[in-house]
Amino acid sequence: MASSSAQRGSAAKKATSKPAALTIAPRSLAVKPGEKAWTKAELTGVLTELHEHRDRLLQLLHNQQIELAGLMRDAGDGAGHDQADMGATSFERDQELTVVNNEREMLAQIERALSHIDDGTYGVCESCGEPIGKMRMMAFPRATLCLSCKQREERR
Repeated sequence: MASSSAQRGSAAKKATSKPAALTIAPRSLAVKPGEKAWTKAELTGVLTELHEHRDRLLQLLHNQQIELAGLMRDAGDGAGHDQADMGATSFERDQELTVVNNEREMLAQIERALSHIDDGTYGVCESCGEPIGKMRMMAFPRATLCLSCKQREERR
């Protein structure tokens, strides 16, 4: 298990990178009617934010996986622990798993956003195909749905 943690640590360090040079013309990205086209500075700002967030998540995931490995290793050792201690350990392990899963999902959203930037579909709603809106994308760079589709999804 230790070599697996070491491999994840080196993978996290390798994945840490600064935004690459823009491979797409910012003006080609979708905007709502009445909005100005994306500028290079705006897209670079979004890319920087996404890369920095991804790097933080990779480091957090690495640290949490080490902590989780310790919790899993100690979970089977019931010697000297009463039921309350074992329950608390189980609760802590479950909480840690929930946090790790949420951060993995957020990392997947970031990777999807970066992929959409690369292929020129950034800012297009995955539900209706209409532009999400530049201001929404700048406020929440991982958005995949326009505001009306997101509201409709949340009502379900």
